[in-house]
Parts: sequence; C-alpha cells; structure tokens
Amino acid sequence: MSRPQGGQPHHAVHYVNRIGWLRAVVLGANDGIVSTASLLAGIAASGAARESVLLAGVAALVAGAMSMAAGEYVSVSAQSDTERADLAKERRALAMQPDAERRELRDIYIERGLTPDLAGQVAEQLMAADALGAHARDELGISELSAARPVQAALASAASFSAGAALPLLAVLLSPVGSTIPVLVLVSLLGLVMLGWIGARLGGGPVARSVGRVLFWGILAMLATAGAGKLFGATI
Repeated sequence: MSRPQGGQPHHAVHYVNRIGWLRAVVLGANDGIVSTASLLAGIAASGAARESVLLAGVAALVAGAMSMAAGEYVSVSAQSDTERADLAKERRALAMQPDAERRELRDIYIERGLTPDLAGQVAEQLMAADALGAHARDELGISELSAARPVQAALASAASFSAGAALPLLAVLLSPVGSTIPVLVLVSLLGLVMLGWIGARLGGGPVARSVGRVLFWGILAMLATAGAGKLFGATI
C-alpha cells in the first residue's frame, strides 16, 4: 500500500487476488455446460423422447454438482492437510533451531536480491514480529491469499456447475419440437463464449484465447457425444 500526493492510501486491486474462487467458478461452470450439453446432445441424437432427455439432464445437473463439490472438497482438504503439516513442522523447527531458521530466511532474501546485511536485518525484524508467518509466506509459499479453503471451493464448484448445467437444460426445455439439438448446441456455445469472456475479464487474460479454449473443447465434447449417441442409438 502506498500513499499518493493527496494523502489517501492507495489500494491496488490485482487479478491474483481472485485466483482462489475464480478457478473453481470457471471450472465448475465450464464443466456444467460442456458435460450436460454433451450428454443431452448424445441422448437427443439417439432419438430419445424429450421427456427422457430432460430427465437425463436433471440427473446430470444434480449428480454433477454433487460430484464437483465432493471432488473439490476432497482435493482442497488434502492441500489443507499438507499445509497444516508443513506449518507444524516449521513451528517445531523454530522452537528447536531459531538461529538456523533465521539464517535460512536471510538466505532466501539474499537469493531475491538483497545484500547480506539488509537480508539479515529483514529476517531479524520479520521473525521478531511473526516468525511462523514469515517462514510460511517466504519459505513455504503459504499465505492468506493462497490458503486452502475446502468448504468455499466445494460450494463455489457446486453452484457454478449447477448454473452452467441449467443452461443446456433450459435450451432443451424451451426448444421447439424437432429442433432440440440445434437450439441446444447454439445456446451452449453462446454460454461458453460468455463464460470465456467473463473468465478473461475477471482474470485479466486475453479474451480471444480464453473464448477459443472453451469453444474448442466444448465443440469437441458435443461432437463426440452426439456421434456416439447417433451410432449406438441406431443399433440398440
């Protein structure tokens, strides 16, 4: 934080501050659109009745949201367990070998470009203020910004998957008779374009590249599943 000429503190807003929730939201919504649209396209291409397609879509939404929530919770919980274990190990090291830990922190700052004297002073002052916090941040790379939050990740993934999956489901529900697949594909692709645009804007990335990625994999998934539905639906 800096203080400009006007005397008011300046708070810079960085894209990296959004990584924790943006990844889960974009992944969940993208998976919701692509997996549900692909499944519905495959079932519709097999010649199934609209009621069957809608039932499969509802099942896909519920199952997918629960799967995303469980997967995120388990994986992020494992990350959280690892962080806690590393912090406990670092806490023991600080209690048993404080001088060695101070030198270790000093060496980290030297590698980053500080002179040995200044690095020693910085390490001394930071350890006096919050030794564990300094080592967690600069040695282990653990901070409030990157800390694992299993419940938050699970809820964000489940909600974003449900929102994404609802889009192709509504497309099937509202599409005119006989045009289910074209409407489904069009609405789903428009949803992917919007998702790519939102992800790029929130993350500060190039819009064209972001949109191109989600479109490529979305089209590929829908083509593959619709082809399988057409092939196996005709032989069953």
